[in-house]
Amino acid sequence: MSFIETDRCRLYYEDTAEGRGDKQETVVFFNGWSISSRYWKPLIDILSPEYRCVSFDQSGTGRTKACKPSPPFTVMGFADEAVDLLSSLALLDERKLHIVGHSMGGMIATEVCNRYPQALMSATIINCGIFDDELLKSFHHVLVGGMIDLSMAFRGIFSIEPFKSLFIDRAITRPIGEKYRDIFVEDFVTSDIEASSAVGKFTIDPATIAKYTEESVQIRAPLLCVAGMADRTIPPEGMITLFNRRKEQEAVPTELIQFNDAGHLPMLEVLPEFAGVLRKHLLFSHDYCF
Repeated sequence: MSFIETDRCRLYYEDTAEGRGDKQETVVFFNGWSISSRYWKPLIDILSPEYRCVSFDQSGTGRTKACKPSPPFTVMGFADEAVDLLSSLALLDERKLHIVGHSMGGMIATEVCNRYPQALMSATIINCGIFDDELLKSFHHVLVGGMIDLSMAFRGIFSIEPFKSLFIDRAITRPIGEKYRDIFVEDFVTSDIEASSAVGKFTIDPATIAKYTEESVQIRAPLLCVAGMADRTIPPEGMITLFNRRKEQEAVPTELIQFNDAGHLPMLEVLPEFAGVLRKHLLFSHDYCF
């Protein structure tokens, strides 16, 4: 458990190699909207015997407090603070980096992947629905924007039943345990309102969607696309769209895994299966000739 000081925040992170001078390949996890890094722990416990694992709280979430006046809460801004962390850990110096991005974190992860392709061994994007063209063809993004404003204005209500269960059960279809149900709500309710609102808005902004759809196609490393097909918060079809575009436009290996019985948090809902798929992807990247 450590902190680094950046221009944007005092950033909290955890590094399984801390104090060991570990030279292992490293998996770095990028969180979804208004969630701290705590939900990665069960997966990290499985991977850490083989891989160095780094997780962190983005500014405005969890144990990372944003500087005042507030920094820009944009994809570029969040990528900057991630790069500050990775640079301080000397993880951009050689090709041994696996980047895993979930939901909104898939956009931030994509930005970092394309800034430092020389460090990247593989990328994984999970339940990031921005790639669905239907989002731009309808008023869905406008409705979601209104829901973001409403949920942030009254977010305290989600700490009590039955609103807590309504909030959580929309995201999942399989049990994740009371501990992680509590974490999921606590992180959302205690997140920085300005940061959470800004993130919620840029993930449905048409220009941002178009930009990171294209950026994701251009990732120059093996890409694993993961979709929880029972996700009721973000359209899972977005991951299928990304996979199809990669297959059409790029020679770089791309794989799509669909968990039909998982929602927005497959790393908790179907942990053993998810860990097995991710481990296979990490191992596959060794065989790819860059």
